[in-house]
Amino acid sequence: MALVEIRNLTKIFELSSSAFGGGQTGEVRAVDDVSLDIQQGETLGLVGESGSGKSTLGRLILRLIEPTSGSVLFNGVDVLKASASEMRRLRRDMQIIFQDPFGSLDPRFRVEDVLAEPLVVHENLSRPARLARVSELLRAVGMDESALPRYAHEFSGGQRQRIGIARALALRPKFIVADEPVSALDVSVGAQIVNLLQRLQREFGLTYLFISHSMPVVHYLATRIAVMYRGKIVEVGDAPEITSRPRSDYTRSLLAATPGIAAS
Repeated sequence: MALVEIRNLTKIFELSSSAFGGGQTGEVRAVDDVSLDIQQGETLGLVGESGSGKSTLGRLILRLIEPTSGSVLFNGVDVLKASASEMRRLRRDMQIIFQDPFGSLDPRFRVEDVLAEPLVVHENLSRPARLARVSELLRAVGMDESALPRYAHEFSGGQRQRIGIARALALRPKFIVADEPVSALDVSVGAQIVNLLQRLQREFGLTYLFISHSMPVVHYLATRIAVMYRGKIVEVGDAPEITSRPRSDYTRSLLAATPGIAAS
């Protein structure tokens, strides 16, 4: 059984008349009847241009936004029908790494507080035990305890993203949605973060949905690739198959714009 089973998931955003002028209304099908499985232990790369619906799909899976229709099963549990108390338990196993490492970290909190917050909410630990866990998390992402009393603005973009990853790991989740986690970083720092995510996957037995507009990054990291265009999944398959024998014209266009891995 897949760890995550997505069936006919749809999200329609209603547009107000002010968005058009002249009293018109409309809707945007940001995610349009998507069905997808994510297997335990894999990295499923979700790739497409900006505006294709990738981030919306990731947030729907975690129920950070509510869908218009469809279902999401996590470990056989229907996420979209879960009560508030059930969702609280599910949140331990389902986490997100955001694109903007600065915007996702509260600037009023020290790093110790940022990393301890999930533990305060979900686990009944003494302060020494929380501090020990927080220090362990920092070491896991290649940082040390000297970061604890400092604030997010005191770190580089790559360091902030490492802190964001540590926060996502705090509750020892099974599944992480990584939403464009390297797009705000330069290439060399982004490569370090991608390699960190690979190592953490091995060490913690993680399953990733890795969202990106970059085919090279997805090609390097993903076990399988799903290609999204205008709210729909147009193609899904093993990474080597997608990059060498794409079936969709849209996938071929993405590869044609990518030096080095374009299909022949």
